[in-house]
Amino acid sequence: MNLAFRISSLYFCVKDMERAIDFYEKLLGQKVTERNEIYSVFNIGGFRYGSFANQKMNEKKTWGNNCLPSFEVNDINLIQKRLEELNCPIIFPLTIIGKNEVLEFTDSEGNDIEITCPL
Repeated sequence: MNLAFRISSLYFCVKDMERAIDFYEKLLGQKVTERNEIYSVFNIGGFRYGSFANQKMNEKKTWGNNCLPSFEVNDINLIQKRLEELNCPIIFPLTIIGKNEVLEFTDSEGNDIEITCPL
C-alpha cells in the first residue's frame, strides 16, 4: 500500500476567539460552523479552517508568516471592498502573478492571509 496525503484543514492561532470569529464571519460572509472558546471552525467548501486559542491551552507559538493561508475568490474588487470595510492592512499590494491577481492582508489576530483571483 502507498502512503497518500490529503490536506483537508488548517488552523491559525488567535489571541481573542470572539474577535477572530466576528472578523472571519464578516470576511467569509458565513457563520462559524463549530464554536468553542479553544477551537472554532469554518467549513469552506469542505475545508476546515480552524481557529485555535493557543494561549488558553498554555501552548507557545512563534508568530510570523511562515505559513500563509491562501483564499481564492471570484471577484478581486468585492474582496478589496470587504477588506477595506474590515480595516485590514494590505501588506502585499494587488499584483498580477502568472494568471492570478494576488494580494495579502493582515487579519484581526495579526496573521497574514493571501487572496488570489484568476484573471
